Formats: sequence, structure tokens, C-alpha cells
Amino acid sequence: MRYTLRQLQAFVAVARGENVTRAAEALSLSQSATSAALAELENLFGQPLFDRIGRRLKLNEQGRLLLPHAVELLDRAEEIETLLRGERGLGNLRVGATMTIGNYLLPLIVAGFLQRHPESRVELKVDNTATIAGLLLHYEIDLGLLEGEVEPAELETAHWVDDELVVFCAPDHPIAARGMATLTELAREPWILRERGSGTRETLARALSGHVAGGLSVRLELQHTEAVKRAVESGLGIGCISRLALRDAFRRGSLVPIETPELDLRRSFSFVWHRGKYHSAAMRRFIDDCRTFTGGARRSEEIALPPVA
Repeated sequence: MRYTLRQLQAFVAVARGENVTRAAEALSLSQSATSAALAELENLFGQPLFDRIGRRLKLNEQGRLLLPHAVELLDRAEEIETLLRGERGLGNLRVGATMTIGNYLLPLIVAGFLQRHPESRVELKVDNTATIAGLLLHYEIDLGLLEGEVEPAELETAHWVDDELVVFCAPDHPIAARGMATLTELAREPWILRERGSGTRETLARALSGHVAGGLSVRLELQHTEAVKRAVESGLGIGCISRLALRDAFRRGSLVPIETPELDLRRSFSFVWHRGKYHSAAMRRFIDDCRTFTGGARRSEEIALPPVA
């Protein structure tokens, strides 16, 4: 073979960062060494792999075709290196999760995974659906665990467990005593919502589509589920997030569910990966661990979790 793994590493790093400087930092190499490795790969076959746009390097068609194969080869090479070092572990894993999954499920799943495989290392990124999908598209993470739907055709999904959003309010809110509201009543209320780009916000928007003219009166948009809960507890408005995230608050009585028969707020938690992604032993085992953790639960709020005081 005329190419080297170092050249492929440089290519993948530049594809992810779209910039030689960021790629060099990721590889702990100098910019000149990174540029040289990429140039050697392109010159070997007389094939440019990027379009140069100012300081940015955007994958051209040839580069897009090469990227999944290069990522897979590097993943397999890492497994071979692990074996040659005499290690019998699963290797490392980069996981991205959306807020509800990342805050309420993943810490427990990751803890169990690392206890069983102490030689492994897990990098966990928690953000909204749009951000995690972007990381998957650029091969910056191996696996995504998402609450919302993903649109890019390059991403493949597999169902994990069903979930449902619920509208909720503070216990002293006028709607709390009835525990139910019509869409007309909800449209008059101020709302505390997750930000645009989150799976939670997109699920609510899809459920409301065609039902509430002019949309909701959004008083506050917040990036974190816990912040939404605190704002609603403070009486700033009503909210809508996963029942999983509200289970303990409903048990304590600090928040109250509002049933909304006119709205379909069902969704799924899903595993997501790039269609060209090689499924390493660590990735396969982690998915198995997730399924085992939620085994027997039809919906997320039925998952056995330690209660929060």
C-alpha cells in the first residue's frame, strides 16, 4: 500500500475540523506536518480531496466518498493496536446524547459500562438534537442517543425505547386543580420551552402544527431541562418536557402534569450513527448495555431509576 495511516489520520482530522490548524491540534502535530501528510495523500493518487475556500477546506465529492472508509480503517487499526499491545479491552468510545437521555440515563449506563470495562474510556457530549446530529455527520462521535427525529439521509437510526412529553405547571397554577387543558386554554398561557433545535421543542411543534394559529406565547427559552423545571416551579409559565425528567417532581408534588388529549406528544429515544460508521466492539457492547438497562420498560418513565430526593 502506498498510503499510510498517518496520512489518513490527517485527512480525517481536516475533514472534521475543515481547517489544518484545528486538525493539527487534534492530532498533536505541527501544522506543517499535518499539511504535508494531507498533501502526500492527495499527490500519491493525483486526487484532490478538498475544495479550498479561503482558510477552510471543504470535502469534495472524492473526499466524501473516501471519508467513511478512512474512518472505518482507522477504527479497525486502533483495535489491532490494542490487540498487539496485549490488551483485551473493548477500546474507547465517543458518545453524544441529547439532554434528557444525557442527564437522566447516560450517567448510570456509562458508570456501569466503565465498571465492567475499566480499560475503556468514554467521552460523553451532551447537547441538543441538532448539535449531536452535526457531530455524527462529521464523524466527531461514534454513537448518538437522541430524543428527536434526524433528517440527514447519511444518518441511520434504531429504536431504543418509547418516550412521551407532558405539559406541566406549578401546583398553585389555576390549571393545576383540573389537571387538564384544551388547546385554546394552553394558547393563552405563557410558556417556558427548550431552545429551537432540541428534540423536545421539535416534538411539541410537530404536535401543535395546524392546531394553534400564531403559535404559543413563549416567555422564556432555555437550553437545559432542569432550568425549564425550575422556571415553571417559580410560576413563570407552563412547560413541556419528557415524563422521564418529571417523574420525581410529580412524585414530590413540586410540579403537576396537565393532560392534553388533543395533542400527540409521543416520540422515541433512538440510537443514531453515520451509515458509513464501523461498529467497533465498544460500540456494539455499549448499545447492548443500553438495551439491558431499559429492558422490560415500554416507555422511558417506566425505567427503573434511583429516586431523587
